[in-house]
Amino acid sequence: MKRLIHILAGASLMLTLSNKGFAQSEKQATGATYQNPLPVEFGDPYVLKTKSGKYYMYGTGGAKNGFAAYSSDDLIHWKNEGQVYYASNKNGWSDSTAAWDGAYWAPEVYEHNAKFYIFYSAQWKDNPHHDLENFRIGVAVSDSPTGPFTDLSNKPVFDPGYPVIDANVLFDKNGRMFLYYSRCCYKHPVESEVAAWAKQKGWYDTVEESWVYGVELKPDFSGVIGEPVLLLRPPVKMNDKQAEWESRSVTSKEVNRRWTEGSVAFKKGNLYYMMYSANYFGGKNYAVGYATAKSPLGPFTKAANNPVLQKNVEQGGVVTGTGHNSITYSPDGKEMLCVYHARTLATGDQRVVFIDRMKISKDGKLTVEGPTTASQPVPAGSK
Repeated sequence: MKRLIHILAGASLMLTLSNKGFAQSEKQATGATYQNPLPVEFGDPYVLKTKSGKYYMYGTGGAKNGFAAYSSDDLIHWKNEGQVYYASNKNGWSDSTAAWDGAYWAPEVYEHNAKFYIFYSAQWKDNPHHDLENFRIGVAVSDSPTGPFTDLSNKPVFDPGYPVIDANVLFDKNGRMFLYYSRCCYKHPVESEVAAWAKQKGWYDTVEESWVYGVELKPDFSGVIGEPVLLLRPPVKMNDKQAEWESRSVTSKEVNRRWTEGSVAFKKGNLYYMMYSANYFGGKNYAVGYATAKSPLGPFTKAANNPVLQKNVEQGGVVTGTGHNSITYSPDGKEMLCVYHARTLATGDQRVVFIDRMKISKDGKLTVEGPTTASQPVPAGSK
């Protein structure tokens, strides 16, 4: 998730990476190996592999009132391309003076019909009720993956009547397109056995939740078709196999919220996969799970082997806060890779980018080989 508490007293995230925070990264990309974390200060990283084979990474942070990008030929060496989207473009609809400096979060860029489209969330300036969280999803277009991007319209893609973040688009093989997003926890208290348990302990009167929805997109991205469909939400029952890992922010008395966010959907074989993140993005318990379905709008069934990516400090590692991932493929297209943000003991509260291998077995089981901080072979096909 996006909330750039890296506003860090207004400090610019375009600064050179600190020696302390990235000591492990100094060894990366030597010979035919690399090492996490990568030297990129992004939350919510998204990697686009263009038709030309070049990679571009976008994320939360690195720019004021907008988004920055990095480029790479091998997924290991990254060049800072600077700011690519500015909220002040001629169709800008967001409020850069709102909370979290306008909350420019979780950009994802897609190459479509010889254009590049950036989907993102931000604070909408149309805010008659003065809500602290007034997030909506926008889309902007450019002729280049490095921008400049211009909003397609002077308003969000659509208004569901509640704050939404974490846009992700699935381009289905039949030509239809689907937008996935997370309804925010804000003003969304939900009754559950976990909420009742927390109230009984005297911790929280209510527990708010975020839920993942999906809806079909119009071909020109000017709006949506039909009504959004609820796809994923935190478990209601405490004996649900997913309840323990998805409720850790509440059960550790961290915060009175349960998240289902940062979704990324893709199709493999005959199944649609949706990876998602749960727990507080700013805490150690942020983790990733996945669900599968036979159609893009579900119903989705959560996997028995969740979470597939989580902190490793209990096992002697140094990584926490693993989440909000995207997926990409190695230069030769043979390896599937999970791109996500996390924190290490060295980087402290700063979110940094990790890339680890992921696999899907013949029976459809998804696994992520991470988080790693040891040296490992570069992605297949890297020069």
